[in-house]
Amino acid sequence: MHTDNLVTLDRGHLVHPVVNYRSHEQRGVTVLTAGRGAYLQDSSGRELLDAFSGLWCVNTGYGHESIVSAAEEQMRRLPYATGYFHFGSEPAIRLAAKLVELTPASLQRVYFTMGGSDAVDSAIRFIVNYWNAQGKSEKKHFITLERGYHGSSSQGAGLTALPVFHRNFDLPLPNQHRIPSPYPYRNPLGSDPAAIIEASVAALRGKVRELGTDRVAAFFCEPIQGSGGVIVPPKGWLKAMQECCQELGILFVVDEVITGFGRTGPMFACEAEGVTPDLMTLAKGLTAGYAPMGAVMMSEAVYQGIAEGGGAEFPIGHGHTYSAHPVSAAVALEVLRLYEDGLLQNGIALAPRFEAGLRSMLAHPLVGDARSRGFLGALELVADKQSKERFDPSLKLADRLFEAAYGNGIILRAFADNVLGFAPALCYTSNDFDLLFERLERTLNAVLDQPEVRQALR
Repeated sequence: MHTDNLVTLDRGHLVHPVVNYRSHEQRGVTVLTAGRGAYLQDSSGRELLDAFSGLWCVNTGYGHESIVSAAEEQMRRLPYATGYFHFGSEPAIRLAAKLVELTPASLQRVYFTMGGSDAVDSAIRFIVNYWNAQGKSEKKHFITLERGYHGSSSQGAGLTALPVFHRNFDLPLPNQHRIPSPYPYRNPLGSDPAAIIEASVAALRGKVRELGTDRVAAFFCEPIQGSGGVIVPPKGWLKAMQECCQELGILFVVDEVITGFGRTGPMFACEAEGVTPDLMTLAKGLTAGYAPMGAVMMSEAVYQGIAEGGGAEFPIGHGHTYSAHPVSAAVALEVLRLYEDGLLQNGIALAPRFEAGLRSMLAHPLVGDARSRGFLGALELVADKQSKERFDPSLKLADRLFEAAYGNGIILRAFADNVLGFAPALCYTSNDFDLLFERLERTLNAVLDQPEVRQALR
């Protein structure tokens, strides 16, 4: 179909996630048509270097024939199998066992979802059920971090601490609370790791004390805050938060929807600190975006608590039609094989190249901070490097940056508070990084040359 026709149909009918509807109607859709390796192509034939892995998810890169073949073979054999009524399928059963093998030792049970948002929503339901089954029905309050992101479901969007997900949605809910983000670049205590960790632990203890230990169900956190601006806490922070939760008697939930599957180096970010959560949410890199799938990993203690609470008579009333979908599971098994067959090692080997490239951008007049871990990173742009003053929102710097980057053949994430997010696929080569940083510097220069931007610099 001709691109103009697609733009017209899209404008008239398709509702897009996280855009201003009126702005999208005016702008029109950018149609992507093909992908291979780290590169995409749009409907005009332009080749684009994808520096964001789709939406933090295409960790393998595009066009792996073995993944396509796995999906095709499963679709021909058995395209759907329900998980209800004691039914199941081989790919889903094998995938559950594989995930238990790969994730922290505390996690022994798997519930499959269609993505990260419903994984978080499922985790909330399991936690409520667990505490009720334990006879602790007062434990209904949840704590997260400012700038945290935990999906866009009815409850998960309330755990998310980004105002755009709350506006006109009656969120957050009264039982959803937050403590300050560690955010080293903008932490009032400075960038000292020990002080940041100590402050986070103290804030969690203080919030639990304020709410009442017998009323708090769980603390949710990302090992690295993705949509909040790729905020990288100091090493040791995640372990300290786990130990604090254990002391307080609340469940510790790690959201690895973005950080999982090699994104930060190891298969899961938890590995780097020996963290063993009570629950973990997964998605994105699980299937590398080739098919929808997410998962909730839970400890044996949580699983047994729910099972015992259900008694011998009643089912546990939680499920999804597409939970444990056999085609998605077959895709995930092949994706995991590719990670273990060299992609993870490539990411680990080239992470220093990525970090060095980001840090080299600190010399640019617009860049105040460069941060990364593994293949997850960001640049934070500021009007004044000394004071870290942000640009005035009326400048719409994020829009300028995204459009300039696209014009230079890069797809990246330009957050509203002028953070550029990067999540290159694990298949990136040194040449791909050379091209990325060459085009990125050209993009920053082009934006700096705009008179309104140059005048806003302090």
